[in-house]
Amino acid sequence: MSSATPTSARVRRLPVVGALRLGRPSDVWFKPALSVVAAVAPPSLLLMTLGRLDLAPYTMAGSLCALYAHNRPYAARAKVLAWVILGMLGGLAVALVSASLTRNAVVLVTVGALLAAVQKAVCDATRVGPPAHVILTFVSSAALFVPQTPGQVPGHLALAAAAGVWAWLVGMAPAPLRPHGPERRATAQALNAAAAYAETARGGEEGAGARSAAYAAVHAAWQTLLAVRNRPSTTRRALERLVIRAEVALAAPADADPARLRSWARAVRGTGRIPRTGDPRREEDGLRREEDGLRREEDGLRPDGVGLRPDGVGSRPDGVGSRPDGVGSRPDGVGSRPDGVGSRPDGAGPCRTDGGARLDDDSLRRDGDLLRERDELVGVAAERAVAPRPLWSRLGPLAPVAVRSALGCALAGYVSLALGAERPYWALVTAASLYQANITLTWSRAVQRVVGNLVGVLLFAAVAPVAQLGPLALVLCILACNFGAEALIGRNYWLGSVCVTPLALLVTELPGYQPTGELVTGRVVDTLVGALVGFVAAVAVTNRRAGRRVERALTTVDRAREHAARVAADPSSTPAALEAARRGLAAAVVDLRATADAAAGEWWQRALPQERVVLVEQAAHRTLAATVRRRGLLPDPGTTSTYTYTEGASP
Repeated sequence: MSSATPTSARVRRLPVVGALRLGRPSDVWFKPALSVVAAVAPPSLLLMTLGRLDLAPYTMAGSLCALYAHNRPYAARAKVLAWVILGMLGGLAVALVSASLTRNAVVLVTVGALLAAVQKAVCDATRVGPPAHVILTFVSSAALFVPQTPGQVPGHLALAAAAGVWAWLVGMAPAPLRPHGPERRATAQALNAAAAYAETARGGEEGAGARSAAYAAVHAAWQTLLAVRNRPSTTRRALERLVIRAEVALAAPADADPARLRSWARAVRGTGRIPRTGDPRREEDGLRREEDGLRREEDGLRPDGVGLRPDGVGSRPDGVGSRPDGVGSRPDGVGSRPDGVGSRPDGAGPCRTDGGARLDDDSLRRDGDLLRERDELVGVAAERAVAPRPLWSRLGPLAPVAVRSALGCALAGYVSLALGAERPYWALVTAASLYQANITLTWSRAVQRVVGNLVGVLLFAAVAPVAQLGPLALVLCILACNFGAEALIGRNYWLGSVCVTPLALLVTELPGYQPTGELVTGRVVDTLVGALVGFVAAVAVTNRRAGRRVERALTTVDRAREHAARVAADPSSTPAALEAARRGLAAAVVDLRATADAAAGEWWQRALPQERVVLVEQAAHRTLAATVRRRGLLPDPGTTSTYTYTEGASP
């Protein structure tokens, strides 16, 4: 069953306690935390030594780019980081030029709101990943309210660019030590998610949430592995085979071995050798024991002197010397080459014409495994050849979110100005940080932002006396807040905001110390204004396209399922065509679940076809199982396995 349940409710209850619940920390929480410290520290300490700590906000703008792309392969990370740095410099340039041309606060707030909307839309369309547009909006919005002259703009941009280059080097630094670290982590997560779903299915539970999470993890693993196109790698191919095994487990969870999946996941992490997967059609315990015995015992001869062992182990009653699983033999038992080398005169099995020993069964098994592995990966190669969708086609569906961002940020800034705030960009950034895929998630983020900021100002009040002891103390406090924010934000956004708030307040003291009470009061007021006005704007600008997007996603899944079923039923289908059809259907199912979940959290719209979503997901999962079985990665029902069951391709 899907995680979705049929419902006709138009307005959903808004969570409060659930929004503050802590989750598990990320497996690599320390990577962005250490990266941002390594990126911020050298430029800040250098400027402190030169007595120009007032320029640190510009270098920090570039240094914060080190937070991005930690889940990307290094070849892809290099490009993403470069684009993030260029995007940061572009927003900063617009902000600095605007600040140098006018001091009209209303105009500056308007420019900041438009920049926030563009940054939000582009980051969502490109799926740049956390921290997404928030850092870029913070940098550009803060720069709008720093007094500038046109002559200072190039120098400030040069400082940000130099720090951005340093951040790029920091982000790429682990590549020589762990060249496939991101791919390994994504593969391990897919294997663990598949194991969790297999355990749920074996326990007799419904497992809808576990199945959706497993499909999403596998899809994310493929996205990571395919992010580097046309770069063949032995390690990456081995990881792709493991992800295929995770897909096999999703197709037939009752046949999957969760312990083996988890052991593969543990082995993949680190820099050790990637485990080699066996043929899923030969994984029954009895067959494994028989094959192990065949490998351990010495070869013998048949009574007629032709390739039979004295104890008869490994021979078939008819004397045909094929492998137990039949791989590598023809149905008629004839295994001759055109030149006659390597065939027995009676065609019963592999032997040399010169009367030598029988060919090694292990060699035949390796040849068969290589052929199967090649077939498994042809679809991967086909998918790498597909060009990604153009950016403009991905921006269209994000129009409601962009309008929300522009309207909410502008109104938050205007209200803050009306209340006499000196830094209206705090309210603007608060509003910009709220907007998520739907109203429900936006509300949750508003709760998290308010709670985190209120606790954060208390932390700042405690830290401020220490930070004001001197420039070095201030820099060290900023570094500590950077580390704490990235270390904690993975558990819940509000927990990370506890450190983000004092960080933002400490940055304002880089040009000179300011009264703590005024900073705390201004931050609290702007946080409340930004959260309230931003959420009201989100309610006012609903995403009425959400229902139509669900309908389109359903149609896409139906078409992909019908295509995959036709390909699976066609005996002449090539492995590449079958794999491409299966991968296309899996991606459509993941997109349907994300689209349905996003639409379910929207207000003021007609009831969603939740029952149809459930039925379409079920039919798609049956077809995915059939395509995996058609590829030979699973036995047909009732053949090799004692309890394998995969449903047919039709709903």
